[in-house]
Amino acid sequence: MAETTSLPGEELTAERAKAGQPPIVAATGRDRGQGPYRRLVLRGATVIDGTGAPPIGPVDVVVEDGRIVQMKKVGSSLSTIKEKLRPAAGDHEIDCHGKYLTPGFVDCHAHSGVAYHAANGWVPPVDYVYKLWLAHGVTTVRDMGSFNGLGWMQGQKTLAAEHKIAAPRLLAYCYFPAVNDMLKTIHTPEEARAWIRGIAERGADGVKFFGAPPNLMQAALDECGKVGLRSGCHHAQMAVTRMNALTTAKWGLTSAEHYYGLPEALYEDRIVQKFPSDYDYSDEYFRFSVSGQMFAQAAKPGSAKWEETLDAFLDLGFTFVPTFTIYDANRDLMRARQADWHKEYTWKSMWEYFKPQRGGHGSYWYRWSVQNEIEWKEQYRLWMQFINDYKNRGGRVCTGSDSGFIFQIYGFGYIRELELLQEAGFNPLEVLRAATIQGAALCGLDEEIGSLEVGKRADILVHDVNPLTDFKLLYGTGALRLNEERNTGEYVRGLRYTIADGVVYDTAELLADVRALVATSWEGEEASQAVVAPSLAQSSDPVAQPKAAKKAKAAAPKAAKETAAKNATTKKAAPAAKPPRIRREAAE
Repeated sequence: MAETTSLPGEELTAERAKAGQPPIVAATGRDRGQGPYRRLVLRGATVIDGTGAPPIGPVDVVVEDGRIVQMKKVGSSLSTIKEKLRPAAGDHEIDCHGKYLTPGFVDCHAHSGVAYHAANGWVPPVDYVYKLWLAHGVTTVRDMGSFNGLGWMQGQKTLAAEHKIAAPRLLAYCYFPAVNDMLKTIHTPEEARAWIRGIAERGADGVKFFGAPPNLMQAALDECGKVGLRSGCHHAQMAVTRMNALTTAKWGLTSAEHYYGLPEALYEDRIVQKFPSDYDYSDEYFRFSVSGQMFAQAAKPGSAKWEETLDAFLDLGFTFVPTFTIYDANRDLMRARQADWHKEYTWKSMWEYFKPQRGGHGSYWYRWSVQNEIEWKEQYRLWMQFINDYKNRGGRVCTGSDSGFIFQIYGFGYIRELELLQEAGFNPLEVLRAATIQGAALCGLDEEIGSLEVGKRADILVHDVNPLTDFKLLYGTGALRLNEERNTGEYVRGLRYTIADGVVYDTAELLADVRALVATSWEGEEASQAVVAPSLAQSSDPVAQPKAAKKAKAAAPKAAKETAAKNATTKKAAPAAKPPRIRREAAE
């Protein structure tokens, strides 16, 4: 057996670095956001608290030192506000008359950058990821895998908590290294338990499994319970025949990620999915086309097996994080590839990585067909019905994005997940609940965040438009609407401010920063050096990074000129945008 000298939580990071995929360039300074203030007051808002309760307003919300200390109803309508009822003035105030407040969003399945993109060029610094998250209202992130290494994650987590970087609250879930086709350094139950204790001692929040030999998985989950770590599992196809999602739920797993392992728990007349005889898991086309046939082989909705499985998960208090968004392209590749945001917000190496190529995870469009899309549409119909049925029984379903793959980018992919939960049958208040208090509960943080309540941390979103009317308005690009006065289309964007732990971020400023960063990624090596020096492109050196941040500002002089326009929530519609600099290759 090969020995490893890596600290627990660093194994996969060290292995990938040897293959030319070093950790993402870390953030070390905060160039956006105001506060936290000693006393922040939000005046006259309609509050949607995240618990599922309907909107209420007008309300004045008072935040002191990053915590909500008062929520005062100040009238029965905006026209009947009683000034004498209003809380005292703050050090900083935001006029929220006619605006809506919701809790900040929790992304329960995310990655702080994807080192794989190095195969196709310069990988964006993590500031690109953080700013897209914040610009879309994500204030807490459950990083599933901590693929930059636990030490890297702990450093970023600390800086975020101290408001020293512009980033959401970060939670570190470490990859469990016991999978043959990824990396296996754990071989016995005793080693599994020792590894769990090791990452707990280093400050990890949880574990990300891809499966493992059953004796190792059981030992690891048992030890998680003893040391207080939470867990999530992508039940990979190479391991799922030995443990489906219900099996691991009974062993103590906290949540199932994606769809893997769920159809297998619903099988009635088989244990193993029917695979084509020429199937090869290493061929990503096979991996993802055939997985679109899983639910078609399982028990039907309403059957005894379907109902029995729902009840079994519910009895265990289990959680599903479906991440519908990350497989959305499988239903309609053209739609995902032509999304409005690619032109200005998709990094060049990401775009190149998304396109069909051998060896790229999720880049499997070698011969994607009408039949593939039909099968995936049926997969979604059944998958969504199970998830909605589980929610209707009282089961916890949370919102996760898994962006960075399959034409989904950070922030935008999260908002798409809100749309897809609504498509699955969740009403808008249920969608918001899944994105806020349910996610906080999964992370064990529901006493601190996830709802707008006195005593909780100030993770608050300020919306110009009621988000319950249309989640599309949360996209950084906005959504296309008709301006009746001008009789022309314009893009309307609803999210004005993201308040993360008391720090107020102007979303327009964050989006402008991202556009400037992305532009450099398309302008060639010389321009890219102005944002991240060549030595930093393969480094996470916290000393050198501030110098790169200064160069980034120098490379984007247009940002200052855009300040006035950035605060506008509408812009004239442009002609249908093409993804940036696409070459129309026959392979696509």
